[in-house]
Amino acid sequence: MPSTAPSARYDSPWKAALTHAFRAFMRFYFAELGATIDWSQRPRFRDKELAGISLGGSPDGLIADNLIEVHLRDGSVQWVLIHIEVQAQYDAGFARRMFDYNYRIEKEYAQPVASLVLLADDKPGWRPGAYHRQTLGTTTAFHFAHAKLLDYADRTDELMASHNPFALVTLAHLRTQQAGHDADRLYAAKWQLTKLLYQHRWSKARIIVLFKVINWMMALPAPYQQRYWQAILKLEKERNMEWISPLEQSFMDKGWEKGLKKGLQEGLQEGVQKGLEKGLEKGLEKGLEKGLEKGRRDGVVAVLERQLTRRFGPLSNTTRAKLAKASMSQLEAWADVLPEAQSLKEFFNS
Repeated sequence: MPSTAPSARYDSPWKAALTHAFRAFMRFYFAELGATIDWSQRPRFRDKELAGISLGGSPDGLIADNLIEVHLRDGSVQWVLIHIEVQAQYDAGFARRMFDYNYRIEKEYAQPVASLVLLADDKPGWRPGAYHRQTLGTTTAFHFAHAKLLDYADRTDELMASHNPFALVTLAHLRTQQAGHDADRLYAAKWQLTKLLYQHRWSKARIIVLFKVINWMMALPAPYQQRYWQAILKLEKERNMEWISPLEQSFMDKGWEKGLKKGLQEGLQEGVQKGLEKGLEKGLEKGLEKGLEKGRRDGVVAVLERQLTRRFGPLSNTTRAKLAKASMSQLEAWADVLPEAQSLKEFFNS
């Protein structure tokens, strides 16, 4: 069994967690600032608009950025924008970049902009919180609030006991950093945090989101991930609960494995027929791509069929054919609504 874990994936997990529980994020990392927000008025996420305020290419280490419209308790302004960045690596130009974003966002909306930074890198001494520039008697000074994830590294007991979801996200990030590419260590940490997740009395929606955060962030080699899925299913069976979505379950389905093998065989045959090293290389690449895509799709279809049969009884040939012909994006959309669907008609009309 390979013991080298793949590179950690931070972007999607942090995005999902922030979007799901922004108030909890503020309470956990920026409590004093969060107390000034009027939470009776729902925050509005404007991340798509933030994407249009570009500074060029994506800087290394930037793993999540959010732009959120909020109202303040004192009513001093109509509304305020909060720009949040989670930064995973040291960047000498980071403070300047925060200044540029703040300026451009305020210029775009003509509203006050607060810049908040969560430093999620592995350098204890790196704590940028201001940008200064002075030229010929002209001074530019920009300060922004920041929190450091490493400050929580020696507070494990506190994080384990906390009911704030970002205590769990913090633990997941720190444990992923600490494990590096050690798959055994990462698996042990991932399983510990997954069991901890199930101990909280959170809503089903929150448990599902945080489960996805842990699973995405703490990426394991395929054999370890399969072992992890099996342990999850056993745990859920013991506790008589079912939180894992059909889409996630599809990755442990044998249809994925069969599709991959078939794609590899086709790719090898194509490469050998060309008789050239370049052709073989291309065939392997094409086979891998085709096998992964076909295997993943077949796996999702198989799991959806099982879940639908469990929910609504035996499926007709028409229903099975509809699933078989659906695109991957349509299958993913159906998988998302399956837990709430009350009938096959409602499921397919989503």
